[in-house]
Amino acid sequence: MAANPDVRASDADRDRVAGSLREHCALGRITMDELEERLESVYGAKTLGQLQEVTSDLPEEDLYQLPVPATQPKSTASPAKAPPRDLESQRMRAMWGAWATVSAINVTVWLIILVTAGAVYPWWIWVAGPWGAILLIRTIFGDRRGNC
Repeated sequence: MAANPDVRASDADRDRVAGSLREHCALGRITMDELEERLESVYGAKTLGQLQEVTSDLPEEDLYQLPVPATQPKSTASPAKAPPRDLESQRMRAMWGAWATVSAINVTVWLIILVTAGAVYPWWIWVAGPWGAILLIRTIFGDRRGNC
């Protein structure tokens, strides 16, 4: 909120506080009855100070760790980040998973056509083969694009 609580609140300010209250209700911090009471107060508020009073007993943001605002000193503790190797292995697993899913769908369609229509050219090889070969090469030799 602004430094001066006597500043008039805008519709956007009221909507932002109302959205925050709905989120707190969804998380179980306030009941539906409390939400209704507080929403009446929010939409009746004329100043930022009145809006602040409605949410004074609720945390502002605790759903995710947000970046530290420029007005607050930064802490010395750094947030835990996954090492680049872990990110690359997650990407590779995701790529292999996509390849396996698409290949399985194509083989299933091919098998259905094979059973219902008889001998059919294995066209699914042209989908699974090149894509799988590229993934295999990338898995063996890694990403050589020089990403930081």
